[in-house]
Amino acid sequence: MKIIIVGCGRVGQTLAEKLNDDGNEVTVIDMLAEKVKEVTDVCDVMGVIGNGATHTTLLEAGVDTADLFIAVTNSDELNLLCCILAKKEGRCQTIARIKNPEYSKETAYLKDEFGLAMVINPEYAAAEEIARVLRFPSAIKIEPFVKGKVELIKFKLPKECGLVGVSIKDMAMKLYGGVLVCTIERGGEAYIPNGDFVFEEKDVVSIIATAKNANEFFKKIDYKGNSIKDAMIAGGGTITHYLCEILENTGISLKVVEKDLKACEDFAARWEKVCVIHGSTRDKELLLEEGLAKAGAFVALSNSDEENILLSLFAKEMGGGKLVTKIKRTDYGNVISRLELDTMICPKNITSDIILRYVRATQNTMGSNIETLYNIIEDQVEATEFLIKENSPIIGVPLWQLPFKSNVLIASISRGNQVIVPRGSDVIQAGDAVVVVSKQMALRDVTDVLK
Repeated sequence: MKIIIVGCGRVGQTLAEKLNDDGNEVTVIDMLAEKVKEVTDVCDVMGVIGNGATHTTLLEAGVDTADLFIAVTNSDELNLLCCILAKKEGRCQTIARIKNPEYSKETAYLKDEFGLAMVINPEYAAAEEIARVLRFPSAIKIEPFVKGKVELIKFKLPKECGLVGVSIKDMAMKLYGGVLVCTIERGGEAYIPNGDFVFEEKDVVSIIATAKNANEFFKKIDYKGNSIKDAMIAGGGTITHYLCEILENTGISLKVVEKDLKACEDFAARWEKVCVIHGSTRDKELLLEEGLAKAGAFVALSNSDEENILLSLFAKEMGGGKLVTKIKRTDYGNVISRLELDTMICPKNITSDIILRYVRATQNTMGSNIETLYNIIEDQVEATEFLIKENSPIIGVPLWQLPFKSNVLIASISRGNQVIVPRGSDVIQAGDAVVVVSKQMALRDVTDVLK
């Protein structure tokens, strides 16, 4: 596909890189020449310096022949204007980034009124992900599939866990038949394990299961995880607004620390149940006085990666609560992962997953549509949900007879209200939602996993 991206910030650069890696023809637009040069040098894509909301710039970027136009500048209004003009100048599909909470309840109207293919809100998506792990703190990450019927849950094995020293085959046969192990991260390596793989302490494990089966699984392996009753949030930005909205009636007591007085006043006026503290998140004494050491969770959502990491390390030292840390940059992901800070949230990666899913689904003309897409392990393993069409060649063939490529796993089959943990004798039918875990990146159709 020919794709134009307006805005060369972190989200724009991540999109350019991943869409280019997927084989698309990508052009980026930004008014700052240094931003365009940075993206074009790193990603090997075309670049145009100019205002993405002007006729001249759009034509120079090739909007008249583009298939998809994505506006991800820091201005919601500019993004909408760019998309309106792009549709007028060409016949491309358009996607706009909208992050202002004031527009959050208007997204359906905006999408219909301006003919947008998608309205993407990275901050709200990040807040949803944070809310999921706060509701189930044993997990590092929780991703929903099949409209929430199935969940991919990532967690770390402590020394006393009942899985340590057990093979996956023994786990499946003797104890936990309703759960399927998808990936294991160990020593910087990612594995899609076979039945002989043996769990070790500190393995980071990803499983696929229904919520009920997952709860039973964690009880059986004696995996400790207390429910969270209260959380302290450092930073009162947009993600915090959305998180308060999502958790407002969940029973989790929230305390927000924010240094900007106007932002504190806005929070206090909007969220009556939220305790708002006016003060610096860098004030360690203030954080301790407000109960950091006893908090069930600490969520670092300042605008600085360094501050968020240091705050989370401090919270880890002072208390034993669940840690959630927002990061913008992933350049040092391997280094940060060694700090063992529980859950890391990266809005730009969430956004790129959502848009990649749309692009791949649009390109597909074969036997399945992509419904959901997540990076389980960044740039190494993806989990993709496919909706199987009637003309798919994998229908009616037992899984054991299908010639799968290496490092591919059929993780779940959902049929109506039934969720199937796949075995070799199972058969995929038309209309099934199938979750595939694979080291084969950039899947566009379920048949891409076949030899």
